[in-house]
Amino acid sequence: MADYLVIVESPAKAKTIERYLGKKYKVKASMGHVRDLPKSQMGVDVEEEFNPKYITIRGKGPVLKELKSAAKKVKKVYLAADPDREGEAIAWHLAHSLNIDENSGCRVVFNEITKEAIKESFKHPRSIDMDLVDAQQARRILDRLVGYNISPLLWKKVKKGLSAGRVQSVAVKMISDREKEIEQFKPEEYWSIEANFLKGKEEFEGVFYGYDGEKKALGNKEEVEKTLSKLKGKKFVVEKVNKRERKRNPSPPFTTSSIQQEAARKLNFRARKTMMVAQQLYEGIDLGKKEGITGLITYMRTDSTRISETAQKDTAQYVEENFGKEFLGENKKRKNAEGAQDAHEAIRPTSVSRDPKSIKSILSRDQYRLYKLIWDRFVASQMAPAIMDTMTVHLMNEGVEFRATGSKVKFKGFMKIYIEGNDDNKKEEDKLLPDLQEGTKVEAKSIEPNQHFTQPPPRYTEARLVKAMEEQGIGRPSTYAPTLDTIQRRGYVTLDNRRFVPTELGLIVIELVEEFFPEIVDVDFTVKMEKDLDAVEEGKIEWVKLIDEFYQGFDKRLEIAEKEMEKVEIKDEPAGESCEECGHDMVYKMGRYGKFMACSNFPDCRNTKPILKEIGVTCPTCEKGNVVERKSKKNRTFYGCDRYPDCEFISWDKPITRPCPKCDSLLVEKKSKKGTQVQCTNCDYKEDKQDN
Repeated sequence: MADYLVIVESPAKAKTIERYLGKKYKVKASMGHVRDLPKSQMGVDVEEEFNPKYITIRGKGPVLKELKSAAKKVKKVYLAADPDREGEAIAWHLAHSLNIDENSGCRVVFNEITKEAIKESFKHPRSIDMDLVDAQQARRILDRLVGYNISPLLWKKVKKGLSAGRVQSVAVKMISDREKEIEQFKPEEYWSIEANFLKGKEEFEGVFYGYDGEKKALGNKEEVEKTLSKLKGKKFVVEKVNKRERKRNPSPPFTTSSIQQEAARKLNFRARKTMMVAQQLYEGIDLGKKEGITGLITYMRTDSTRISETAQKDTAQYVEENFGKEFLGENKKRKNAEGAQDAHEAIRPTSVSRDPKSIKSILSRDQYRLYKLIWDRFVASQMAPAIMDTMTVHLMNEGVEFRATGSKVKFKGFMKIYIEGNDDNKKEEDKLLPDLQEGTKVEAKSIEPNQHFTQPPPRYTEARLVKAMEEQGIGRPSTYAPTLDTIQRRGYVTLDNRRFVPTELGLIVIELVEEFFPEIVDVDFTVKMEKDLDAVEEGKIEWVKLIDEFYQGFDKRLEIAEKEMEKVEIKDEPAGESCEECGHDMVYKMGRYGKFMACSNFPDCRNTKPILKEIGVTCPTCEKGNVVERKSKKNRTFYGCDRYPDCEFISWDKPITRPCPKCDSLLVEKKSKKGTQVQCTNCDYKEDKQDN
């Protein structure tokens, strides 16, 4: 019979921790929260200091009964939920349900699921941190007051099933504001002049800079022609050569936000998938008989970049042994971002010696790719800076100045294993220049003027939106993935080429919320609220006072909105064709997986059709139909015959109009990290992508 009961959140964790603690401990899982506010009603008494009405979550009765029974048979119960606000709240709810004194040293926290970390944490049990609990309660009650008051109003005035959350509304506002910027953007013309220079047999590129050291922008063709007319022949003289050495420091280890951004750039992972796979790595993977189920990474919900001294020493030893002493970085203490919680570390491997290759065969493909990303980033963060040699050459012809820049890696440092991605998918490569000295004469092989137009700001990808929300202080790391998921499920935004586009519904809802509840979508207000919630966690503000200050103004605006908000009718957009079943017009509808066509005679006629986008290719199987673009249930693009199900042609790669020049079969575009290549579906013919 066990002497102690330990309650964690998930069964995966329970098995691992029980093995580490030994026979005196029984470890059980609560399966997350056991109590919460009711779904069917507000559950917050605004007249009695916003007192929450907690109930046992439906379906959790048997779990709670089992935990109560187990708790009666032991000397002491330890609550070991996750080390964050949410976990502290779960521990508090369990303490109430199991009649455990919250000041009895019942709370145990650990940042990684390893034998050493678990055993050490049980040497230092503490009481439940009520400031953390209050911060979580305040957030939950605040979101409930907003959601359960505005949402029913939107149901009456716009459409059933809508919601307006505190953080999700700001995210939709950011996406819709960006769309307005793009629509209102007026391109401005500008020109560049590029030259291809020759020094002996070596070629290098340069661009027009200005006149006699002063930068000059070229706004139109006339200015370009004026500049070109100043040139005397194609001979240029090197007036000045600047050479310098530049250090490039490694990126810090991952936080929740940065791992979501980098996994989107490098692995094509959605934020939700990143967190799901990270959870698996944190809770533990079975590494075989010797190690058993072991947590591979530290806790993945964090905005701290702090690293323990032990992890730093272990990594320094690993780097020195595997790369050499010159690759060792200085142990500089990294400064966290303002407002970052420093309760636990950055996301890192639990053991640096467990390199990705050594466990590749044990992990799934997604687990391996994410673990490798985490391991690479962490080890690189502890390595020496890269050293770059840079060179800028000033080339003159009759006072007209061109400049050429080049750089090369002198010492790779951390870049030996990892380089951070970027949102523009620009590849980093050495750009070498010949050995040029002041007074050297070179010849311009070609001088080409190029017309350009300024581009509007890009739409948000998931990575860009997460980065923008983090920079502005909206939400917290754990809220990003569920927020992005919610705004898509509600039909407020869609993804077009992995970029967010607001729907008509999203624009209408945000317009109404902005008109009647401006603070809900105001970035400054949302940021202040996040800081106030952090102050509750630090014990500086009482949570009831914080919510009361918000609710006084919110309640008045709610009354005004009930009276003045006009009913909005969202008319379905005609699809331009008739229903084959009843003859009524087909209209466009928005569903869970994007737009589709439906009969306007619904519910009498329930005919629906996918929206088919022709790509100008005849079906290679039946030679009668056209190949169209379709979407899978997971919103992945694929290509099939428009005569389906009579013809079952399908391709995940986009077919192109030209046949294979070698065997006359179908050519498709194959995408990879290196770019797009055209390949034959029948033979070994390949070519770089061309314009069709």
